[in-house]
Amino acid sequence: MGNFLDKPNTEKHNEHGCGNGLHYGVASMQGWRVEMEDAHHVRTGLGPGLEDWSFFAVFDGHAGATVSAHCADQLLECIVNSEEFKQSKFSEAIRMGFLKLDNTLRTKPEFACGQDKAGSTAVCALVSPKQVFIANCGDSRAIICRKGKADFSTQDHKPMLPAERERIQKAGGTVMIQRVNGSLAVSRALGDYEYKNVEGRGPCEQLVSPEPEVFIQDRDEENDEFLVLACDGIWDVMSNENVCDYVQSLLLITDDLEHITNQVIDTCLYKGSRDNMSIVLVTFPGAPKPSPEAIRKDKALNSILDKIVREALRVNRDNMDFDELLRGMSALPYFPPGGGISAKRSVIESIYKELCPQHADSMSMYP
Repeated sequence: MGNFLDKPNTEKHNEHGCGNGLHYGVASMQGWRVEMEDAHHVRTGLGPGLEDWSFFAVFDGHAGATVSAHCADQLLECIVNSEEFKQSKFSEAIRMGFLKLDNTLRTKPEFACGQDKAGSTAVCALVSPKQVFIANCGDSRAIICRKGKADFSTQDHKPMLPAERERIQKAGGTVMIQRVNGSLAVSRALGDYEYKNVEGRGPCEQLVSPEPEVFIQDRDEENDEFLVLACDGIWDVMSNENVCDYVQSLLLITDDLEHITNQVIDTCLYKGSRDNMSIVLVTFPGAPKPSPEAIRKDKALNSILDKIVREALRVNRDNMDFDELLRGMSALPYFPPGGGISAKRSVIESIYKELCPQHADSMSMYP
């Protein structure tokens, strides 16, 4: 299947932790891709003098995992060790950290000789007691949910954006089929040095730029709920509002952030995502807390779905395939906001397998 497996690898890597009044959960999954190229970094407390700062990042590699892995290991150090950071010029420190990392990585033999052509997007957040500094380079994305709304979002760096297209063309490149020179789907990334060789132009003026956009968000203890950092495997199938609504609904049911991030990834897989998927969820003190009423409603929904599936299969057990069953249920008004029927597919699937084991092998796993 070319760059895809015959069936998705659904094994997950999880992490969780807390510190500085924050809680976080991480989930990543290879999915349909033949290789896992994502990486991430999470840390609460950044060492002497920065004990009350935290760092979270997601890196989405392409053409290999070398750049994403290196970025996960080195980006934070490049930022906090910069002169700009020591001078409390935090936005500039983040910008320079990206540029330094990209320049240092370029000197490694495998990149210098052109043997390794890998690249990686990056989205990260430095969380201080008063502010959140968010940087994005590529099409991984960050959102902040406040008062139940996706109040802030980074913008994906795509070649079709006017400013990105202008830079690409000034560097002698083209934008074809929404890609740089008809090949690369992002216009900013770390690595990708074959797109960074135009003489007479600085690192931020190349076909592909390593320069991040940096945003500063003041923290609001009362209204800030959570921060999501995720690669495009999530955003390909869920909008900012979908993710915000879905995560919020899950936080009302459980405070297990690993479980919530796993649910998001599984739901995206069911919605048709074909990419690697990684998500970091960070909750602020104002995040929704589990509610007995929400938990009761979720259990009631599972019971309703159980009854509907059993009744549908009682009438037509021998002839109804799983896809037909899902289509028949997709318009029901009960499903979790943002997740839709995909959020409850595993529940429906387990009942179907119980009642129709003879059809289990013929089920199409995902759209």
